[in-house]
Amino acid sequence: MEPVRIGVLGCADIARRRMLPALRAASGTALVAVASRDAAKARDTAAEAGCEAVTGYGALLERPDVDAVYVPLPAALHATWVEAALRAGKHVLAEKPLTTDLADTRRLTALAGAAGLVLRENVMFVHHSQHAAVRALVAGGAIGELRSFRAEFTVPRLPDSDIRYDAALGGGALWDTGVYPVRAALHFLGDRLETEAAVLVRGGPGRAVDTAGTALLRTPEGVTAQLSFGLDHGYRSAYEITGSEGRVTVERAFTPPAGHPPTVRLERRTGVEEIGLAPDDQVLRTVAAFAADVRAAAGPEASLLRQAELLDRIHRSAHVV
Repeated sequence: MEPVRIGVLGCADIARRRMLPALRAASGTALVAVASRDAAKARDTAAEAGCEAVTGYGALLERPDVDAVYVPLPAALHATWVEAALRAGKHVLAEKPLTTDLADTRRLTALAGAAGLVLRENVMFVHHSQHAAVRALVAGGAIGELRSFRAEFTVPRLPDSDIRYDAALGGGALWDTGVYPVRAALHFLGDRLETEAAVLVRGGPGRAVDTAGTALLRTPEGVTAQLSFGLDHGYRSAYEITGSEGRVTVERAFTPPAGHPPTVRLERRTGVEEIGLAPDDQVLRTVAAFAADVRAAAGPEASLLRQAELLDRIHRSAHVV
């Protein structure tokens, strides 16, 4: 089986720390080249990753030895370069959010579908096996009928120069940490969620972007999802699913290290059970899933567009303070 040959558009921190090593290590992919507008940065990053350096994103897209690209650029640049990659005939794995504009996301997914190309968003936690274990517990009736879902992803304050505080680059808590609880709600409650209420709090440099937020969603059956996210908080990465007969809680839910042994907490009338699970590497699993989708010529991913729709509704309907 030939590996999927991948190029990288950009030298972002997440690419250098997590994705480039995974792209090189995964059995289904071959890391070919990394591109930057800065030739020196491309050389340094490529030297670390053991691949070729390319100056300019367009030059990488012209290479016939690249089947797919990973795009870790700032969110505001995604629409331009994801479209360029698709029009160059490349499959795309883009950092989240795919775009910050619902119309752009719809256009790009339609373009990928028409061209027979795979377009995926790099929301890695859904590939971790701990969530499959939780789904099995819920489906098996361990907590009875679903009643509510609660998820939170917050991180400590970042330097004022961080791109997450730059509105022109697509910054803001909703587009960064907010993607995780929204996607988790979709993952466990299904794709018929509707937005009931939302609040976005502006507190970053110049108060140009939201640094915190909450959202209340619901299913048609009345199961509620309470979501919290932020960029100026104590660290929290967790979700809780409550049913008629119990509750399941997962800590370190969204960005666990590869060596972290997860624990699922199951609370019922009969007592509390701490279910230990084997460590898993969600980064490698994400890369493997993308490569498998490319080889299978998989179509558009429905959850990508549904997530974009929910984020758009939260953004448009939120009370901003």
